[in-house]
Order: sequence, then C-alpha cells, then structure tokens
Amino acid sequence: MSKEQINVVWLKRDLRLRDHQALFAAAQQPLPVVMMYLFEPSVISDSHYDVRHWRFVWQSIVDLNSQLADYNARIVVFFEEAHCVFAQLMERFHIAGVYSHQEIGLACTYKRDKAIARMLDAEGIDWHEYSHGGVIRGAASRRDWEQNWDKHMNAPCADAPLHEVNWLTFATLMTLDASEALPQEYKMQSPAFQLGGEKRAWYTLHHFLKERGKAYAYSVSSPIKSRTACSRLSPYLAWGNISTRQVYQSTSSKKYKEGWQRAINAFRSRLHWHCHFIQKFESESDMEFRPVNKAYLAYEYEQGDEKDANLHAWKVGQTGIPIVDASMRCLHQTGYLNFRMRAMLVSFLCHHLNIDWREGATHLAQLFLDFEPGIHYPQFQMQASVTGTNLIRLYNPVKQSQEKDPNGEFIRRFVPEIAELPDALIHTPWLLTPLECQIYEVELGRTYHHPIVALEQSAKRARDTLWAFQKRDDVQQESKRILKQHTLVNRPRKI
Repeated sequence: MSKEQINVVWLKRDLRLRDHQALFAAAQQPLPVVMMYLFEPSVISDSHYDVRHWRFVWQSIVDLNSQLADYNARIVVFFEEAHCVFAQLMERFHIAGVYSHQEIGLACTYKRDKAIARMLDAEGIDWHEYSHGGVIRGAASRRDWEQNWDKHMNAPCADAPLHEVNWLTFATLMTLDASEALPQEYKMQSPAFQLGGEKRAWYTLHHFLKERGKAYAYSVSSPIKSRTACSRLSPYLAWGNISTRQVYQSTSSKKYKEGWQRAINAFRSRLHWHCHFIQKFESESDMEFRPVNKAYLAYEYEQGDEKDANLHAWKVGQTGIPIVDASMRCLHQTGYLNFRMRAMLVSFLCHHLNIDWREGATHLAQLFLDFEPGIHYPQFQMQASVTGTNLIRLYNPVKQSQEKDPNGEFIRRFVPEIAELPDALIHTPWLLTPLECQIYEVELGRTYHHPIVALEQSAKRARDTLWAFQKRDDVQQESKRILKQHTLVNRPRKI
C-alpha cells in the first residue's frame, strides 16, 4: 500500500500564520500540509532556556490552534528529538518537501539542523528554507546588506490564504499530536509574564501605536516608564509571533499625527539594529563560546571563592546595590527589563565584579522571556567591552539609579526591604547613618545586604584595565578584522 504524500511546515521561532514564507510556499503545492512544532529534549535542557520560554511557546501554539480550528486544522506537537520525529513521519508518509525558516539559533539547534539536512538529503527530500528578517545566511561581509534589508522590509508580506490550504485531515493530525506528553508546567500561566500568541502580538502592537508609544523616545531608558511606553514586542519578535517586516510596515510615518514622529523614528531605528545584530551572530556564531575579539581570551578575570559568592549574589539580586538588585529581581519575576538596565547588569558583572561575561550569559538568557540568541551574544559582548571596536560602557549604578529611577519607584517595587527609605537615601542605603537606620528600620547585613563591592574603587580598576587592554596590538589587529566583516557598508538613507 502506497504512503500518503504530504508537505511538512516545521515551525521554529516563527510561531505565526501570517507573513510566513514557509507556510506560503507549502500552500502553493497541492499536497496535504502538516504544520508541526517540536519540543526537543536536547534543546529544552540547554542551559539558555527556562520553563518560562516553553510556556510562551505553548501559549503561542494554543493561539494558533484556535485560529486553525476554522479550517479544521491544528499544529501537530511532538515531544521528541527532531531525527526521531522525521523518522516516524517518513515511516507513515511520503514526505515530498519540508518547509521552514532558517533558524539563527544556538550551536545545539545548528548542529541539529545539519543532521536533519543530511537525513532528508539521504531520503531525497527537499528542504526549503527561507531567510529570517532580512538576515543573509553565510554572509562574509556587509556589502549590499542594507539594500537587501530595505528590499525585504518593503516587500509584500507572505500571507498564505489559510482557507485554501490543503490541510491534512483533522483525524489524521490528531493521531500524530503528542500535546498530552508535555509537562503540565508548560501549560500553566503566570499573570506577571506576557502571554504568547500571534493575536496577543498584534494587540500589543496596536496598543503601542495607538497610545502607549507616543512617549517611547523619552521613556525608553526608565525601568518603570519603559514597561508601558516601550513596545513590549520583543518576546513576540523573538519567538516569531509577529515578523519584523509586519511591525516595520505597521509603523509607516504616514499614519501618525503630530507629536509621534520622534517616537516612530526611534522605534524604527531599533528594528533595523535588531536585524543588524542577528546578522552579526549569523556571520560569526562562535561568539556563543568566545569573545568576538579573540585577543580578549587573554583578559584576566577574578577567580576563586569570592568570585563565586559575588556571581551568586548578582544572579539572585542580593548585591547590596538597589538598582542592580531591583533589575535582577524584576527579571526573575516578570521576564522583562528595559535595555538600559540590562546593559547595566552586564556592566556591573563584568566591570565592577570583573567576572567573565560567559559566566553570566546563560543566566540572563534563562531570565529574558525575549531571549534571542542573535541579539543576546553580540549585545552581551558589547556591554562587557570585549569587542575592541565599541566604546567602553562602564555604568555607574548609583548614577543610573538616580537619573533613571529618581523617585525610587522601580526599586521600591522589587526591593521592598528598603521601600520606606526616602528618595534621597534609597539609591545608596550603605550611606545611612546609625540614626537613619533606626528611623527607617533598615539594618545592613540583616534587612538588606552590604554592598559586595566598593563602586568607586571597582570602577577605577575596571576603567584603567579595560582601556589599557584595548590598546594592545593583538586587540587592535582583531578589531580591524571585526570591522571589515561586520561594519555596515551602505547605511540606509532614512529609517
């Protein structure tokens, strides 16, 4: 008996039904279509991921299934390794083609993709992969990258006519689906975290463009104001609930009235840099394991028990520096933090504590609901000052606290131990007099921690060491290579 022929759409970080080139291409073929998502144990166990990510993915799948119900279709879920899933599918069906977006991911997913490519090739199955957000696979330089990005962003969205897709019969889809095998914790919700889903992504975008975003340019650096004034689209972009192109085209300046232009320009600029950093990672993905500037492999970081204790304090938000602790606790509790505070966390770890950036990279990846490998590693290294090509960004936590959270609202929300301190004292509780400690019932070492580092001394040491190291010949030589490979050759005329 001959096997039924099908086409497979493999969902990865593209959990949407619209502007989906892989689905669009598969829909042009007459064969029945299966859309699948794989919860792969090897990826789930990777040190970058946390249950919060898989909850978001599951919420996204539930949303897609609610939309597909109108077409008597659904996303088929597997809780197995990719090679096992494809082996099962090939045993039951004749797979004519596999359709997916290229995943700009971690080494574990890249290794998996290469293995699956060999597997499909051996079976004579074509794998059709489509670019991610204007990113060019294997690009050795940035020549013509800007023109390609502009072309991609302004091209029509690849919207498949869902009512015309030849979906595999629902009864057959149900026999394949293994959603019941998913851990129950993936299916729980937390009101403190953003919900996943294509519909939720569009609601968030519309709400941002309708009212919240007007203050974007003025509020992006505030840890409190950014929670509403920023777009909050980052997890939806990271997991593909909405495409960069859809967001870009939705922010056409022609649509906005007076008072919006600065916000829209600032936001569109960040969409461009979003793709720019992902391209950096695609072109040199080894930066997951080493500094992009290889000369920094010789940079000397702290070692020993004190380093381990300081790293732990940083991870759990117990450093005794209120804005640092509030930022880390905010991530633990909500999965979101604005860019300025993220940069400050990395600077505090790598500059003030002099701890190797690699010892903090996976921890923050676990906490960021919007963890995107292609942005995470280039940004982490830039903020850690190990590129040799960027300005050294050594943040003063007290200065950042006083300027970006002047009334202590953010600190009070996430560091309640010192909530009763007045605005003038809440940023530096280690300067409290004995009388003030008694008045406000704050006892350093008991109700709140002593600072684990003296900021002025640690800043001076870091500044002297970092600037001296950046002047080394081997650093400068590597910097030339980096600039040649990653510098944008032709910048866009206007964002």
